Amino acid sequence: ARTVVGYLAKQLLGELGVSVISHVIAIGGVAAGQDRPTSSDGGVIDASPVRTFDRSVEAAMVAAIDQAHEARDTVGGVIEVLAFGVPAGVGSHVHWDRRLDAALAAAMMSIPAIKGVAIGDGWEIANLPGSVAHDEIDFVESGFARRTDRAGGLEGGMSTGQTIRVRGAMKPLSTLMRPLDTVDVITEEPALAIRERSDVCAVPAAAVIAESVVAFELASAFLEKFGGDSLVEIRRNHRGYLEQIREY
Repeated sequence: ARTVVGYLAKQLLGELGVSVISHVIAIGGVAAGQDRPTSSDGGVIDASPVRTFDRSVEAAMVAAIDQAHEARDTVGGVIEVLAFGVPAGVGSHVHWDRRLDAALAAAMMSIPAIKGVAIGDGWEIANLPGSVAHDEIDFVESGFARRTDRAGGLEGGMSTGQTIRVRGAMKPLSTLMRPLDTVDVITEEPALAIRERSDVCAVPAAAVIAESVVAFELASAFLEKFGGDSLVEIRRNHRGYLEQIREY
């Protein structure tokens, strides 16, 4: 149901110049390179059996899944969602429950098996000095611009105008064809977990779900800021806001 709603949210965002795509950046320890897709690369990603943009690691990811299947095991991975065209100022810097980064993190964490969420460079920033970690600002012909995008398009609970980048770490599925140890709840004696049908890897599917929940939260934030009773009114409010921020 959330995937269907996310699809509809993407249609609304598309009317306002925003596009949302997802891709897989790691499976079973096999990681993609640093190149990121653009807003027009959705078809390239969907053409990959593991939904990775980096085709050079596609075969290795498939091999990792096949190896886990042979071992009757499961593998997890990392997914990334990118939102293009979100203007600066969406969200709130004063209301904890309206912070856009908090809403996106909560949505990602609500997906089953997601155990970690990162905005932008996330955990990597923790290892950098402040002089390197932050995105410095310049004034160019087109206006204010940041030299880097380590913050992932979000600062202080609001969008910065850069591409929003959210990552989710998915654990390996807990239902294995090779049962793990557990305890019988009646006898309290050691036992093996029930063996049932299990997928080896659900990371590509999780990326699609993540794309949908991110789109839903962005659409909600857009309606909060540019809301109206019709798409015509929302477009008018959105257009007026863009004209206003361009004046600065």
